[in-house]
Amino acid sequence: MIARLRDMTAEDVGQVSDMIERADWGARRSWFEFAVQHPACQPIVAERDGEPVGTGVGTVNGPVGWVGTIFVAPELRGQGLGRALTQAVIDRLEYGGCRTLVLVATQEGRRLYERMGFELLMHERVLEAPGLPAAPASGTSSPSNPWRVRAFEPGDLDAIATLDRTATGEDRRHALVRFAAPDSARAAVGPDGAVGGFVIRAPWGGGATIAPTPEAAIAILEARRRASGPEGMVRAGVLETNAAGLEAMARAGFVDSWSAPRMIRGEPLDWRPNWIWGQFNHAMG
Repeated sequence: MIARLRDMTAEDVGQVSDMIERADWGARRSWFEFAVQHPACQPIVAERDGEPVGTGVGTVNGPVGWVGTIFVAPELRGQGLGRALTQAVIDRLEYGGCRTLVLVATQEGRRLYERMGFELLMHERVLEAPGLPAAPASGTSSPSNPWRVRAFEPGDLDAIATLDRTATGEDRRHALVRFAAPDSARAAVGPDGAVGGFVIRAPWGGGATIAPTPEAAIAILEARRRASGPEGMVRAGVLETNAAGLEAMARAGFVDSWSAPRMIRGEPLDWRPNWIWGQFNHAMG
């Protein structure tokens, strides 16, 4: 065994975050800080000689489990540690009752996941657009788009949770309850006054975004762009089956940033992929 696998604790967060940043894999500290104390998350660390050399995180979203943040120190790659970490996450998710497992793979990791029983579901495309000047008046709709975007209100939670479960096939209420607040979430309200879409931002920057129509999604994304300002950048993740959504985003000025395969193992999802416009992250959905 090239490394020992165990549950990640709060005491590990600093070291594993530094390890990942040294490998230019991005900032993960706030994500790990959340994962080690959130009951739905199953973070794992691999250590050798008392030092971290790998990570993996699973999240239980009801019947669906997410596998992600599979990282192996560069000097140990190709020796089976990535597979061991992935299997350890899978074991915890299946023990937690997950019948479907989902992940977003790198091109390098895809072959490994295929050998472990995952199949290509579809590709996820991330698009980006620059921010916009602030709107003359917030919370209003435009003549071409009847959807109005406003700050989250506590009474929105049940409608948001229903939309989210229909869109994803997952039970993410544990995350919605944790992150939804007036300063971190926005609701899209239709002409009938009902909530028909939302975005909820996570502390590490990801944002779960659900909208059944391109019009509602574009209204949410425009609100984000105006909040970001002309110097900012807004990103959204859309699945490749959403042709109408991709066309609407192109008209709004979004361009492709990157694409990655979304993979699945186990029971099929009962979901609406065209309703999904962004995620918390790739280890949480």
